[in-house]
Amino acid sequence: MGVGLALGVFFREFTKIYGFTGVTSLGKLHLHALVLGMLFFLIAALVQDKFGLKKSKLEPWFYVTYIVGLSLFLCMLLVRGIFQVSGAVLSGGASGAISGIAGIGHLLIAAGLVLFFTIILKNCKSSEN
Repeated sequence: MGVGLALGVFFREFTKIYGFTGVTSLGKLHLHALVLGMLFFLIAALVQDKFGLKKSKLEPWFYVTYIVGLSLFLCMLLVRGIFQVSGAVLSGGASGAISGIAGIGHLLIAAGLVLFFTIILKNCKSSEN
């Protein structure tokens, strides 16, 4: 929650300093951090006892994969937004590198979600027996 709120304040103040009024990636950063960070982990906390999240050997892999992916994605969204607001031109393959790293972040988030639902599905099947 703290990261999401801090990113919202950063977006507001950074764009105000530059007098930027257009659409930027920074505007999406606040919501993504709150939903993918805070809200998702609140849901995970609510279902961890019901679906045996803590008992699974996959649980640490889920958390590490998801958090690393989310961190990469949010950092690249922040970097792209700073370049957009400041008007800096990305030279060479910098734009592609930012997109590539953000893509890796997306893939890791997806892998983390697959692990999360694999744990839930596995524990649902074992509780039926």
